[in-house]
Amino acid sequence: MNCQDHCHRGQHPAAIARRWFLRDCGVGLGGMMLAQLLGGKAAGDEPTPSGKHDDPLAPKAPHFAPKAKRVIYLFMAGAPSHLELFDYKPDLAKHDGTLPPAELLKNYRAAFINPNSKLLGPKFKFSRHGKGGAELSELLPHLAEIVDDVTIVKSMVTDAFNHAPGQILMSTGSQQFGRPSFGAWTLYGLGSESQNLPGFVVLQSGAKGPSGGSANWGSGFLPTVYQGVPFRSGGEPVLDLSNPSGVDSQLQRDTLDSLKHLNQMRLDVVGDPEIATRINSFEMAYRMQTSGPELMDFSHETAETLAMYGAKPGEASFANNCLLARRLIERGARFVELFHESWDQHNNLKKDLKKNCEDTDRPCAALVKDLKRRGLLEDTIIIWGGEFGRTPMVQGDGDDGRDHHPNAFTMWLAGGGFKPGVVLGKSDDLGFNVIEDSVHVHDLHATLLHLLGFDHTKLTFRFQGRDFRLTDVHGSVVQKLLA
Repeated sequence: MNCQDHCHRGQHPAAIARRWFLRDCGVGLGGMMLAQLLGGKAAGDEPTPSGKHDDPLAPKAPHFAPKAKRVIYLFMAGAPSHLELFDYKPDLAKHDGTLPPAELLKNYRAAFINPNSKLLGPKFKFSRHGKGGAELSELLPHLAEIVDDVTIVKSMVTDAFNHAPGQILMSTGSQQFGRPSFGAWTLYGLGSESQNLPGFVVLQSGAKGPSGGSANWGSGFLPTVYQGVPFRSGGEPVLDLSNPSGVDSQLQRDTLDSLKHLNQMRLDVVGDPEIATRINSFEMAYRMQTSGPELMDFSHETAETLAMYGAKPGEASFANNCLLARRLIERGARFVELFHESWDQHNNLKKDLKKNCEDTDRPCAALVKDLKRRGLLEDTIIIWGGEFGRTPMVQGDGDDGRDHHPNAFTMWLAGGGFKPGVVLGKSDDLGFNVIEDSVHVHDLHATLLHLLGFDHTKLTFRFQGRDFRLTDVHGSVVQKLLA
């Protein structure tokens, strides 16, 4: 039997029935996603005069007046040891080499070690700094200079004790793959202020990439236009940015215009937001042929600025990435995330931790100083931290390593509405459990979204019949952190 409808005459119904139903009845997944994206009010966005959003990255208003407009996330992947950097424990030093109390280990699960391993005292000296007398390790002399401008949280807790799920939980609010990252949620909610560079940029340094991979900056079930774009820290920000030989700018423009016309025709028919992403990516790549080289050109940075960061033009380094982060937000980027994957000290704790701090302490402090003097710190959030902490117990037979520890760790934040000079929270005498002002990862996310102008319970996206959000069904704003 052949179909007798005038649009499909002569075709077998099985060949066209599903395609017709999804396209012409307007119930395709792509159509529903686009309708949700363009018509939803979860992000507080307003339609254009035409009644629809022509640009999914156009700037949008949040739920209420924000304290911050943009984010720089310094993700110390691998999990820095809070016990060597921020959370000095005299009792841990006193009981070095002894077994931990049995009651402390009840129901405790470690990643690799036998929990009943000997305690390991801190390996570096601490001293007090700033007006509030914050205790910091000797490994962080540059952070000590700006400690009155940062907010230290010594009571972070998480649910994960292995790297990939821990990083993904910190990045997406879930240990499972497939959820949108914090950066993607931010871009979805606020849009981008840059027409010539991606709104969400990822920079990487260290021995390897993060264990959670691209899920740390992915868009999950949000349209892929909101995912992070990895940049290189030297040369062209992305490969193959320049035109090949024989292709001039006019030929390229004509080609892109033709592609855009064809893609737009298809988008008008099927309403698939991924086609809108494709159009946007082609146009962004074209504009980046000019904006990309200008971004990477440090020649107009002063010698004093380069020295403050420890940046060397053309060199791939964390220092260069911090300077690039500042340059990106100056050019309208909404979210810049720096991954430095070098902090997993199961062994070589003293040597490797010292090296990591030498690579990162100066540029992190320089970023805070630089944003402050340029008037950007007040509406830019800076986040520093890893996915969990390290055990008070030693790993191995020696005295030079620590295992993963989710029960207590430290992060610091600056700018964007955080209360400067504050040290929040407390862990027990061995640095094992949080005993005061516990801040879960979900609470941190709720607080960050609050400072960006969002009620974290209302910034949602409907997927598979449910309204999803960064904090899932958890999280409370930590009022003590707010200025």
